[in-house]
Amino acid sequence: MAHVAAWKKDMVDDLVQDMLNNPVVAVVDVHGIGGQQIQSMRAGLRGTANLKMTKNNLILLALDKAAETKPEIAGLKDSVYGQCAVVATGINPFKLFAKLESTKTAAAAKPGELAPYDIVVPKGPTPFGPGPIIGDLQKLGLPAKIEGGKIVINKDTTLVKEGEPFPANVAAMLPKLEILPMIVGMDLRAAYEDGTIYTKSILDIPENYYRDMFATAAFNARALGVSIVYPAKETIVPLLQKAFREAMGLSISAAIPTKENIEMLLAKADSQMLSVASAAGYSNDSIAARLSAAAAAAPVAAAPAAEVVEEEPEEEEVSEEEAAAGLSALFG
Repeated sequence: MAHVAAWKKDMVDDLVQDMLNNPVVAVVDVHGIGGQQIQSMRAGLRGTANLKMTKNNLILLALDKAAETKPEIAGLKDSVYGQCAVVATGINPFKLFAKLESTKTAAAAKPGELAPYDIVVPKGPTPFGPGPIIGDLQKLGLPAKIEGGKIVINKDTTLVKEGEPFPANVAAMLPKLEILPMIVGMDLRAAYEDGTIYTKSILDIPENYYRDMFATAAFNARALGVSIVYPAKETIVPLLQKAFREAMGLSISAAIPTKENIEMLLAKADSQMLSVASAAGYSNDSIAARLSAAAAAAPVAAAPAAEVVEEEPEEEEVSEEEAAAGLSALFG
């Protein structure tokens, strides 16, 4: 039986404990990150997450052992390849993804790395004054000349197409031109939480997604509360406003005068009278003029100090035809 180094057993045991003692376990890509940057990122996670880097076969072995207790965690094995590390934390996968994204920084390209997009040197002045470097720029295919005491690029020039490897001379020149095309940082490949594996495509959501989602949920909840007449702090004002509108509508349709609706009732009566008169063949201008003249000619009687009001017999309902006939008599 092959001897297994003690440090390997200890590493696997540590990984298994991290996987079992934390609700969230993630596999992150650390390709291209230097040792100093790794230490800085580990320090940034201290207190909220444990970061461990080791050989992939030890990570796979730890996942197999942890799967005896958390079977679904074995789904992370598909993400263990290349240069990777394990992060164990109490932060939910979405917040962990955002935290790792925030640690990423721009970096210079290395020879042979693939360009993430078209690398374009823009038209305009460079950081260089006149000197032999103009020859190096021209060797790269850059139309460089001296102008106003600076080396200037005559036009936008693409040095490397997206997906192509960086030549050594281009990789060496780009930092001098202040072009850092690579993004360096821990890239979360997949995360496990409560029996579910979340891939990067699921975790990579817009920055304001949570805010917009909760705002929409709050709006819909309030609308539902109002529609089912559920009183709460958030619904009481719109419920009272709705009740007032409905009460006003009912009082107007039933012609019940109140302080709040008297003007609307009078306006409705005027509109109905004008409608009847118009149906009888009178123009709006003629109707308005005659009503004004009749109102001006009507005597105004002073009310007696004390008046006994006798009940008058209820008037019979006047039909539309009778009203039209009465208006005809009024207007001649």
